[in-house]
Amino acid sequence: SYLSADEGEGRFSDIKSNASRVGIKGKVALDGDLSAFYLLEWQVDLADLSGDDNITSRNQYVGLRGNWGEVSLGRQDTVLKTSQAKIDQLNDLQGDIKNLWRGENRPSDTLTYRSPKWQHWQLSGTFIAGGAEQASTYSAALGYGDAELKATPLYLAVAMDSNVAGYDIQRLAAQYKWQNWVWGAMAQHQKRQSDGDNRNGWLLSSAYTLGQWAFKLQYQSMEDDWSLSGALDYKLAKQVKLFTFITRQDKQALPDMNWLGLGVELRF
Repeated sequence: SYLSADEGEGRFSDIKSNASRVGIKGKVALDGDLSAFYLLEWQVDLADLSGDDNITSRNQYVGLRGNWGEVSLGRQDTVLKTSQAKIDQLNDLQGDIKNLWRGENRPSDTLTYRSPKWQHWQLSGTFIAGGAEQASTYSAALGYGDAELKATPLYLAVAMDSNVAGYDIQRLAAQYKWQNWVWGAMAQHQKRQSDGDNRNGWLLSSAYTLGQWAFKLQYQSMEDDWSLSGALDYKLAKQVKLFTFITRQDKQALPDMNWLGLGVELRF
């Protein structure tokens, strides 16, 4: 995307890759109903190919799946992070929830379990091994429905982190689809382990689809800090869209920031 930005020191323009990624994934059938699966994914910065970190690791894991659920080992998003489903309408852009909230973690040394779905309910957990120098930590979630809102028009989740990346977090998430509308909401409490700092925040999002157009609006807060975004998508094809967005972010400890972006997204 092309970005026109004001981050407190005057307006400038920039090109952003917005977490572009490439990878491989697959599964192998084993005896009975057992199967093995894998995913290897890297983030590629298309806007800064000269940098030393233009290729970085993302989710990379291997696992087994059966009628008892699935278990995977490697580097993986915690189940608290994935509990946001598709509620964040500005994901990977300047209005992404990670810019105000903690909990968007993808740690190494993880073991993740996801139970089979029962009446659309699913229990999941991530155990993070601490090694010889740190204590082990975990993330847990209970969800209803699915992130794509296809099996059910309603998605619900309650999730928590226990001292993951130095924070205890509790999160509630909900999303509902009705005709061409999708509404989402989240609430979060986070506590920093180092000094006991407690903060509360909430988020509201909505999207309306009309033919090839999608109109989006999102508001997020964390105590006195807040972010407000609006976006407009236009689908050129099933896998290609043009988009534009505007975001204003107000943090008490930083200058007010504003971004206006215009971009293209290709999925393959």
